[in-house]
Amino acid sequence: MQIAAPQQPHKVIVGLGKTGLSYARYLNKQNENFTVVDSRESPPGLQELTEKFPDARVELGSFKESTFLNATELLVSPGVDLREPVLAKAIQHNVPITGDINIFAKKITAPIIAVTGSNAKTTVVSLLGEMAKKAGVDAVVAGNIGMPVLDLLNKGLHKLYVLEISSFQLETTKELGAEVACVLNISADHMDRYDSMQDYHAAKHRIFQACKQVVVNRDEPLTKPLLPAAVKQWSYGLEEGDINEFGIIENRGDFYLAFNQEILIAVNEIKISGRHNLSNALAALTIGHAAGIDMPAMLQALREFSGLPHRCQWITELAGVSYYNDSKGTNVGACKAALLGLGKANNVILIAGGQGKGGKFSDLKDAFIKHGKLLIVFGEDADLIAKALQEIVTTKKVASLQEAVKLASKQAESGDIVLLSPACASFDMFENYEKRGEAFIDAVEALH
Repeated sequence: MQIAAPQQPHKVIVGLGKTGLSYARYLNKQNENFTVVDSRESPPGLQELTEKFPDARVELGSFKESTFLNATELLVSPGVDLREPVLAKAIQHNVPITGDINIFAKKITAPIIAVTGSNAKTTVVSLLGEMAKKAGVDAVVAGNIGMPVLDLLNKGLHKLYVLEISSFQLETTKELGAEVACVLNISADHMDRYDSMQDYHAAKHRIFQACKQVVVNRDEPLTKPLLPAAVKQWSYGLEEGDINEFGIIENRGDFYLAFNQEILIAVNEIKISGRHNLSNALAALTIGHAAGIDMPAMLQALREFSGLPHRCQWITELAGVSYYNDSKGTNVGACKAALLGLGKANNVILIAGGQGKGGKFSDLKDAFIKHGKLLIVFGEDADLIAKALQEIVTTKKVASLQEAVKLASKQAESGDIVLLSPACASFDMFENYEKRGEAFIDAVEALH
């Protein structure tokens, strides 16, 4: 599809979809001409674009080099790889590029809490949003979750912005200038997009550019940035912690989240389960404290927070077997965290599979040795997962998620956990991880 090009210099939106549409709305409000390009012949959002912006030029299919090289600026959607040859050439020719987070940060004067990581981003920022709300702070959660950030520019100024930011978004972010920035964790993910772990690590650490305060996970050395000593640093971890640090302490056989070695809240008061969620709770408390959110309000929000769908979500218990939906576990690190967080001695039947994104499945070995009972694999990269782990755990391959659930229920005994934590993307068989999780829930419900 192609509509007559505007005569004036114009900006180019690279990639349609949710972010691309937000770019179009933003540029239209700025009275700027723009072109939209997408390598797909029928990208999501195309109908809305043509209805609302009939004067925009649209180029679908193979990218045209001239469109990129003649742009006054390229507004790149997160799903577009900067290594795309035409885009890379434009960058080499010094055509300016930007992204939605970068544009937003330049427009907003209110403080930003910025959170990234391979796993748990959505849980932590959602919990922070609840904490701010409980404290009476006018805050909004956005970024890689919820409303596109550029659409927030039309909604009035808030007092605080809590942003979940992906590595893809950070690639086009130059100086975020967050009040508080945190990388929760780093494990191999999107290795189909990055040349090495070093490249992925570097993308994540762009979140610290020009930040005022940093929160570090002491259990994850790769989360610590190289910044001047003048930048205030806070930390959290699953051990006791030192002065001015968040951690976990034991008192008479009970465990508590603590700050400055003083008790804040008992672990048994927290609804979200698993050690990985204790780490998430500590992360939210540390970030919120750095941002000045009232501690009693944060603790009350933590007591009430029951977690998010598709993230180690307890579904039901049948014949003493607990079923958990962790469909959001789309990489090896997330799967490992779920295994270690929920499992006991060799009681986990794991259902995994899908598109592996270049993940290193052998990294699950230690967790399986501790907690694994049976591995059931399905989907595009089922054989790769089986090859990496079949020497240490009994492995079965099935054709569908429904078949996996049926097999798991037959093999499980009272006290076992059946866990869907795929360690893979869902797109080989499902529209998204939510649809995969819903299919798992339906299959479990069918066992009744």
